[in-house]
Amino acid sequence: MSQIKQITAQAIPLIGDDIDTDRIIPARFLRCVTFEGLGKEAFKDDRLQAEGKHPFDAPQYQGANILVTNANFGCGSSREHAPQSLAKWGIKAIIAQSFAEIFFGNCVVLGLPCLKVDPEVAQKLQQDIAAKPQEQLTIDLENLTVTWYGGSAKVSIDEGSRQSLLNGTWDSCGQLLNNTNAIAATSKKIPYLAWGY
Repeated sequence: MSQIKQITAQAIPLIGDDIDTDRIIPARFLRCVTFEGLGKEAFKDDRLQAEGKHPFDAPQYQGANILVTNANFGCGSSREHAPQSLAKWGIKAIIAQSFAEIFFGNCVVLGLPCLKVDPEVAQKLQQDIAAKPQEQLTIDLENLTVTWYGGSAKVSIDEGSRQSLLNGTWDSCGQLLNNTNAIAATSKKIPYLAWGY
């Protein structure tokens, strides 16, 4: 199980409020059997409309791993494909003014921290990233800060999600795999289970 305590990476600014999951990953890409390949389809329609000028197409942001956006990010339908597509694109953390609740939960179970900042911090970060895209940001989940060449600020996340990321317990499948012996021992004590242990 992977503990997530600090993330240092280049960032990508995505300006706008109410960016919904339909925009993050259009519905036609939801037919996939696995999530592989979804990264290249992230923001597909927005990128087509922007004709190469969308931040996800800009050369200076290729390889960036921290997304900085604004209010109510991930609203709309509850599709888990949205955070999956961002993770497959390479995003390892998202900083925003606020998040839709289901999107937030879908991110945390992937080990993708969603951190809230004040509106002025989000705007300052976006401006500074655009001015110097090669500079890195450092997110510190232990101290709840984001630091960059232009300053530092407090970030917030609910304590339960923060602890699951810090302790590595966000990965429920990993927890099951790491505890197969305990699961087998418990199942032997339950008379109606015949799992063949």
